[in-house]
Amino acid sequence: MIIDHIENRELYSTINPNIKKALDYLEETDFSEVEAGKFEIDGENVFALVSEYKTKDLSQGKPESHKNYIDVQFVYSGEEFIGYAPLANQKIVEPYNENNDIIFYDCEQSLCLIQKKMFAVFFPTDIHMPGIRVTNPVLVKKVVVKVKIL
Repeated sequence: MIIDHIENRELYSTINPNIKKALDYLEETDFSEVEAGKFEIDGENVFALVSEYKTKDLSQGKPESHKNYIDVQFVYSGEEFIGYAPLANQKIVEPYNENNDIIFYDCEQSLCLIQKKMFAVFFPTDIHMPGIRVTNPVLVKKVVVKVKIL
């Protein structure tokens, strides 16, 4: 897992060329006029999912991980906690869904604060639970760039 401000994206540009594409896209795109939806960056190798939602109570969160994609989650506006745990032997509550590339777990996590213009990178070895309210529920505009594992 990586958490940082988008202005520091160059620190991570050598990890993976598609993560660089994702971070450059997040820095260079003005999301103020972008509606919710899916946007291609490099076909199915790198694409963005833009969404707006109200943050939820911790009890409503569902810890998840992915096998085929890295998540680069960028908070354009608002703030949220994202739960995090390194993947080990956690209890699976919903088995792998190949169509959605997702597994759900029941596990303890640490909460990480992600504020406006910050991003988090979650690899397949990172369980994460986004969208958790910090104090009161707030509206968040978020971009999740999906980066296919090379």
